[in-house]
Amino acid sequence: MDATLAAVAFALMAPDDLAKEAVRVEARDPRVIALLEALTSELALSGYTPEQTFGYSIEQLELTDVHLVGVAAPEGQLVGVAGIELQGKVGELKRFFVAPAHRGTGVADALIAALIEFAIDRDVDVLRLETGDKQMAAIAFYRRHGFAEIPRFGPYVGSETSFCMERQLETD
Repeated sequence: MDATLAAVAFALMAPDDLAKEAVRVEARDPRVIALLEALTSELALSGYTPEQTFGYSIEQLELTDVHLVGVAAPEGQLVGVAGIELQGKVGELKRFFVAPAHRGTGVADALIAALIEFAIDRDVDVLRLETGDKQMAAIAFYRRHGFAEIPRFGPYVGSETSFCMERQLETD
């Protein structure tokens, strides 16, 4: 299914049909690929150039061992995906996306909860992320989940459109 057909399918599904439970998914799963293509298209339509986007490719997701989770509708179509890359005691969120028709329905909450649980289970102290400075809904979502703005870090230092955030985790 190409990205356009996938977007139409997402729009037609009723948000109430979701289980809202995040489960492990694989980067090469065609459903994951469709969501990541939709994310890339949405960022391009928001005015970001390829140089201003830092999303990992499928190959990079696999090479860096990013832990991916997804939320599916009852018939199996994924409507949200997100990942975390562990770097010692720090976890960086990667490729967080919810299909537009399912935003505000708890899908993103289920994804972030699963990633936080995964990080805590691995004794991660800090979660970090980079999002675009035009992604106001994403920034507000992360703030609601305890993230605060930090200076740009790593590959985002020189990116004028990068907005970086961090959350301290309480681990036992």
